[in-house]
Amino acid sequence: MIKVTAKQFIKEGKLEEFLPISKKLVEETVKNDAGCIRYELFQDVSDPLVVTMFEEWEDQASIDKHLATQHFLEAAPKLNDLCAKPTELNTYKKLF
Repeated sequence: MIKVTAKQFIKEGKLEEFLPISKKLVEETVKNDAGCIRYELFQDVSDPLVVTMFEEWEDQASIDKHLATQHFLEAAPKLNDLCAKPTELNTYKKLF
């Protein structure tokens, strides 16, 4: 099992544009991507312009397939354009 966090910092005034694109990405991923256990977007309580995607995947192959899907390839550049700085991406493997 692999867990991924993708923390994004949305530009001022762009949250309302960011959210529908993210929602569609979450829905398409959960519905269509084999190996996806969890794919959810959370908003920071103290800073609404900080959101983090919490992902859980069966294996690296599932992640690689997800990164090649049409819904990801369409959403990622749009979302990145709405961010003030690059995404902080962390990938974790279970130890215990």
